Amino acid sequence: MGNCCSNENGGHSAVGSNSAYAANQNNGHNQALDALLKSRGYQGLYSHVELSLSATGLRDRDVLSKSDPMVVIYSKGRDGSLQELGRTEVVPNSLNPKWITKYTIAYHFETVQNLVFHVCDVDTQFHNQDVKMLKLEEQDFLGEASCTLSEIVTKSNGSLTLDLIRGEQSSGPKHAQKSGKLTVCAEESVASKTTVELKLRCSELVSKDLFSKSDPFLVISKHTESGMVVPICKTEVIKDDHSPKWKPITMNIQQVGSKDSPLTIECYDFNSNGKHDLIGKVQKSLADLEVLHSTGSSANLFTSAAVGQNSQNKVLKSQLFVDSFFEKMQHTFLDYLAWGYELNFMVAIDFTASNGNPRLPDSLHYIDPSGRPNDYQRAILDAGEVLQFYDKDRRYPAWGFGARPIDGPVSHCFNLNGSSDYCEVEGIQGIMTAYMSALFNVSLAGPTIFGPVVTSAADIANQSLMKRERKYFILLIITDGVITDLQETMDALVHAADLPLSVLIVGVGGADFKEMEILDADKQILESTRGRVAVRDIVQFVPFRDVQSGDSVLQALLAELPSQFLEYMRLRRIQPT
Repeated sequence: MGNCCSNENGGHSAVGSNSAYAANQNNGHNQALDALLKSRGYQGLYSHVELSLSATGLRDRDVLSKSDPMVVIYSKGRDGSLQELGRTEVVPNSLNPKWITKYTIAYHFETVQNLVFHVCDVDTQFHNQDVKMLKLEEQDFLGEASCTLSEIVTKSNGSLTLDLIRGEQSSGPKHAQKSGKLTVCAEESVASKTTVELKLRCSELVSKDLFSKSDPFLVISKHTESGMVVPICKTEVIKDDHSPKWKPITMNIQQVGSKDSPLTIECYDFNSNGKHDLIGKVQKSLADLEVLHSTGSSANLFTSAAVGQNSQNKVLKSQLFVDSFFEKMQHTFLDYLAWGYELNFMVAIDFTASNGNPRLPDSLHYIDPSGRPNDYQRAILDAGEVLQFYDKDRRYPAWGFGARPIDGPVSHCFNLNGSSDYCEVEGIQGIMTAYMSALFNVSLAGPTIFGPVVTSAADIANQSLMKRERKYFILLIITDGVITDLQETMDALVHAADLPLSVLIVGVGGADFKEMEILDADKQILESTRGRVAVRDIVQFVPFRDVQSGDSVLQALLAELPSQFLEYMRLRRIQPT
């Protein structure tokens, strides 16, 4: 994926060195800015990939010549509906076509992007028509193939070959006939990898506070074709300073549009209540900022005239300087996938008594006979359906905690499959099966303790690191309660921050999840009992009750994983070859 601008922890790149994380004492201020960006449309990282198509062994539907094939590309929704994305050109008289027309699609890690490809034979009488105007029902259907975008980009060569099928696959092999093969290649756009690193400073900022200096930070936004102003980058907050010098920030060209695309750079005075005061702004493109740097000049901030007034913008004494401007190519999330990196999924489930008797409908663990998933099952399915494509063997460590196995003491980390020797299960369905089986083979107990499962996950990540495996691990913890080993869990997380591991926590039920917010390290950096500070933030938390109906429980959390992954790679100085 393309680089994010500045990550939530301060003024360094999301894929840049994280040494500033531990030193940044204003982390709570910086994390509080997320609400500002997200409320204005910031969506995090994504990459543009270009799809190229070719086929072999197509069915010949013409009598006196070969077929004249075209491909129609669709996205497939959760409800099975198809939305057309684009069409290739028609390749005349060919059963092994290589289409020239490419289709560019935005790759989002946090969602499953289902693609469907229809290959049809275009009748000769329509060859002079624009392909967009062709009525598909008037063309001969040659075959269909489907896959997810994740399946393509996780291939080492970015290429996936699919069987073209005629008839209904769901009706069985007798009704589904193979009609050649379709190869889909995905290549990340250069704009996704081209980044600009800026070091900005201001002078003579006006004070917005009565008894102290301002606490300034910058927000950089782009202008969309529809006229919206969407934030793409921010700096850290600097306290009590009217001549602030911010840490470097990084943007990729794709996020901006181009070097000539207009940008608005706003300087705010931070307020803890979230109502930040605008000090002033400038409107410049990246090309303009490059000129400011090369000439050593500056730009004056201004404030807009009030609505309804004819007066011009008020130019301020405050000035913006560009101390450095550096354009470079960065390794992206997709580069590491192409290099062979996997994301390995792990899950830990809360079996404490506060969940309620699993046999009763009011229990958070109740298994509905109608098949409707409970909150635990929904969280597993939401995470699993995304992450399964990034794990080659699809064998997942799965644990439970807070329960008493048959004839045993309370365990705060037991294998969900009931084995005393190994913790892995086969596939997402294996997790679901082991979970339902465990509900009737353990006694719910307590208290809620995270430390042992975090340590178990960290041990697996550490073993993989020692073997120099190209793996990064994601631990999903689903819980209903208030943890009783907060400091022990913080100790385990501080240690785990050095490892290829991220932790997603989903809170179910109506409990008070204040401790989870502490672990999320949004307001205060995690520190161990011995005073060691976490080198990076690896925890993301969401209460299930905050998720809107119909939305993916973990989509917002999963969206942060590529940034955490890249942050780890930068920290370890790991570069794909």
